[in-house]
Amino acid sequence: MSGKLGPHRTRLNPDLVAGLLGRAEEAAKRAYAPYSGLHIGAALLTADGGIYQGCNVENASYGLTWCAERTAVVSAVAAEGALMRIEAIAIWTDDLPVSPPCGACRQVLAEFGRDTVVVFNTTDGMVERTVGELLPDAFVGPID
Repeated sequence: MSGKLGPHRTRLNPDLVAGLLGRAEEAAKRAYAPYSGLHIGAALLTADGGIYQGCNVENASYGLTWCAERTAVVSAVAAEGALMRIEAIAIWTDDLPVSPPCGACRQVLAEFGRDTVVVFNTTDGMVERTVGELLPDAFVGPID
């Protein structure tokens, strides 16, 4: 999978994107994925400048599986508190040709910033979208 941005517009500094993708790739190597075999990592940047990683953690009761994006969000909230806001998140996997966040992750990301930039792979390379573009009709929380 290419770590380079595809033919889509770029909202973030390319060095920042590369750094987040590197941290997401690093996190993917720590995934617990004995059932799917898919190793997915995420790295998010908060408005306060913190960077937090997450990886998927599967469970025999598959509904209890945690996606990489949500584990990164939980780590960020645990470190920075309930007012944490996400500026950007990068998602990495070598296992799939396309890796946008699932619907549940999109809603969780929306809770902490609909303008959050999401970077993920597609068959055209890495692309950037905002959470609002990925989930235009998100449920709105008390802070939005």
